[in-house]
Amino acid sequence: MIDWRAIDTVLLDMDGTLLDLHFDSHFWLEHLPRRYVELHQLDEATQEVVRSKVLHEQGTLSWYSLDYWSRELDVDVVALKREIQHLIGLRGDALDFLKWLKQAHPRVVLATNADRASLELKLPLTGLEQYLDAIVSSADLGVPKEEQAFWFALQEVEPFDPARTLFIDDNPRVLESARTFGIRHLLGIKQPDSRRPERELEEFVALDTFAAILPGNEPPLAPGAEANGGSTHG
Repeated sequence: MIDWRAIDTVLLDMDGTLLDLHFDSHFWLEHLPRRYVELHQLDEATQEVVRSKVLHEQGTLSWYSLDYWSRELDVDVVALKREIQHLIGLRGDALDFLKWLKQAHPRVVLATNADRASLELKLPLTGLEQYLDAIVSSADLGVPKEEQAFWFALQEVEPFDPARTLFIDDNPRVLESARTFGIRHLLGIKQPDSRRPERELEEFVALDTFAAILPGNEPPLAPGAEANGGSTHG
């Protein structure tokens, strides 16, 4: 699936790719609406209003900003996240994959829409930082990964050759944006949230495990299939 000799840079998403998305799904759709109602002493039905408000911002920089939601909802979002921080954890074999990358020596960059407040919460709890050569947040660049401007800005601060870069993300919109920019090797995630069913991505290969793309673990090509140098989109 991946010819590692053709990869100089590995760009990795965090939530839903390296980390189990269950924490975020539960926080934004269950914990935050419930605690908002409790803290402001509102009717239970207001939980649905909060969910709608959150989902309305999906894909924007505000959607990912803890400061924005703290202001909008008049609550301390970071403090509320800490209430359920025990749910923050790595996906499956993510740690094994990061250890392998460390000894394989491509440049490994966390390219995330999570803002710095989220990173300050999650990095110490997961130990991710020791396996990364750089961390770039869309909040630092002023534009989310869903937009082309993110990739141009990323290339300014973290130069990479799109033809020799592997990018793994669980968000199809982000993968599409990366493909438009010209990143050649793209992979999705089948089960970003351990509590929700697997899904297939129509236009991208989705991983069950990271082990599937390590040397020696690739499935054999189907009869008549041709290797494409690791490209996952033709």
